[in-house]
Amino acid sequence: MDKGKILLVDDDADLLRLLSLRMKSAGYAILTAANGSEALSVLAMEHPGLVITDLKMDEMDGMALLDAIRREYPTLPVIILTAHGSIPDALVAADQGVFAFLTKPFDGKDLMAQVDRAFNLTAASTGSRKTSDLGFERILTRSPRMQAVLDQARLVAASDASVFIHGASGTGKELLAQAIHQASPRRSKAFVAVNCGAFPEQLLESELFGHKKGAFTGAASNHVGLFQAADGGTLFLDEIGDMPLALQVKLLRALQERVIRPVGATESIPVDVRVISASHRDLEKEMAERRFRDDLYYRLCVVTLELPSLAERPEDIPLLAEFFLRDTASKNRKDVRGIAPEAMELLVAAPWPGNVRQLANVIEQAVVLSTTPRIGAPLIRHALRDREGEVLPLADAKGRFEMNYLIQIMRMTRGNVSQAAQLAQRNRTEFYRLLRRYHLDPAAFKEEESD
Repeated sequence: MDKGKILLVDDDADLLRLLSLRMKSAGYAILTAANGSEALSVLAMEHPGLVITDLKMDEMDGMALLDAIRREYPTLPVIILTAHGSIPDALVAADQGVFAFLTKPFDGKDLMAQVDRAFNLTAASTGSRKTSDLGFERILTRSPRMQAVLDQARLVAASDASVFIHGASGTGKELLAQAIHQASPRRSKAFVAVNCGAFPEQLLESELFGHKKGAFTGAASNHVGLFQAADGGTLFLDEIGDMPLALQVKLLRALQERVIRPVGATESIPVDVRVISASHRDLEKEMAERRFRDDLYYRLCVVTLELPSLAERPEDIPLLAEFFLRDTASKNRKDVRGIAPEAMELLVAAPWPGNVRQLANVIEQAVVLSTTPRIGAPLIRHALRDREGEVLPLADAKGRFEMNYLIQIMRMTRGNVSQAAQLAQRNRTEFYRLLRRYHLDPAAFKEEESD
């Protein structure tokens, strides 16, 4: 088995061949490039664990390549070789984050020691291979860009640093947050997720920090918040950019002092929680427009992970489509075993504004409606048209919001209709009528509490 994959970059064909033989004999798989530009093309298609590059090359030299790698693949180690070594070159390389800087002629043993050290340190940063892959096996990708994000996520998982995940809706922000939790020392404790845009401000504060009986109208009993539920584990704050400013102040205090105070309480409760947050919004822009606190931003965004859209990782579309097909066919007991080539071409060419979530929906619809073992282009074309052209009438959009609001408030009150009606500022008779309209049974929410 290969010990790892190395990209060798040098415009000297003889030296490139010599280095390749040396690395292969040591058990490493080898990729080669004749200059920096070619190396970047290889990196866009492959995922090496180390780059070894000459310093002086035509077109793009080793320093320019190092700079480009640091921007696109910040955790990828780079070793620079040079026949014209100088103190300034070494200092600049060190400042840009080079892993090692060796002067030719170099000792072969020294080079191999640096290579082994690079792979050993990478493995040590993420723990054992088995541990570092916990949770990440659910994230399917062939994309080097996505792999670079996962590499960063594996590195940060072993720490307790706060992580912010930025990405469009449907790119898999919560799935990545779960993977980080599963690969972290907190994996044996709870992973608790909440969508900050799904609650009114008063309900969100109570949901996060809990409340005491009598803290507000309808607070008929004590309520344990999500910070306490996630104690020792990870709290995932999705759509953090939608959190009201007043509540941002209270969240900042909880993160700084590692204590929370339930609504209506006089004493603080210590909590040990790792926070991972996410948003489709640009938080730096939100800060500039005074909608997001800069002190909270720097507390939450110790490490920022940028999730690419599905359109930016088209090589993953066939992989994901086949996975969703197998999963949906199994769940629906359908004999659907493949996607026709012309149908797959449509999938790869689609713009995917809804990202991976939209792809899953399209494949699910195609599988459910398919009458043959193979999904053809007409079904995919029909499903794509439905998703891309979907504009809900105002009444339907209002109905969806109203139903989601009722579900959230009934969960919050554990099925207590009187309490829920007071929070919604509606009388009980009108509130019961709303529940019946959406076929919501209060007893179902009481059962959820006992599960």
